[in-house]
Amino acid sequence: MTDHIAQLPDRQPALRVMPMPHDANQNGDIFGGWIMSQVDIAGATVAMRRARGRVTTVSVNSFVFKQPVSVGDIVSFFAKVVETGRTSIRVEVEVFAERHPAQPVTVRVTEASLTYVAINQQGVKRELPSVEQ
Repeated sequence: MTDHIAQLPDRQPALRVMPMPHDANQNGDIFGGWIMSQVDIAGATVAMRRARGRVTTVSVNSFVFKQPVSVGDIVSFFAKVVETGRTSIRVEVEVFAERHPAQPVTVRVTEASLTYVAINQQGVKRELPSVEQ
């Protein structure tokens, strides 16, 4: 695949990590499942802030792999809350890889939408606090 040059969003990432050789499949690309778990962590961080407490993932609404990720890429996960309900929070996550340190290039590698639900300490669904609190 050819690289489609992108720019990192002008905000702090929810997560930034460098995949290692043990995260790669037999072809040398990073496992899609590894990326999915990192997306879930990044999405949960912003959902937990909005919920002011525990959340659980209830659905992966969409997940698109646009480019492979390689060992040594610096992978940045940008997450934002795009919709809330009474108990639910929908989060969109954009994933970028910064590659080739000698001649840096940034590419968008993944996009995802996930839904989380706020839960209490017993794991029971709870209402989201108002934004004013």
